[in-house]
Amino acid sequence: MILKEVEAEITGSVWKIEVTEGQKVEEDDVLLIIESMKMEIPLLSTIAGVVKEIRVKEGEDLQEGKVAVIIEE
Repeated sequence: MILKEVEAEITGSVWKIEVTEGQKVEEDDVLLIIESMKMEIPLLSTIAGVVKEIRVKEGEDLQEGKVAVIIEE
């Protein structure tokens, strides 16, 4: 079992979460949308696997480098 932490690549707020815990995802699937400077920036899965944990909530401020989602390969 390999766990991969997916980190925010930009500072902003969590606009919309597109996945749920337990959901299967493929590499480059959209996990959530970050709003930053009036732009919507998708946070993509870096691997194929299953979403094990979502560590953010919609509306939450998110700092660059913060772990947002954990995926099990």
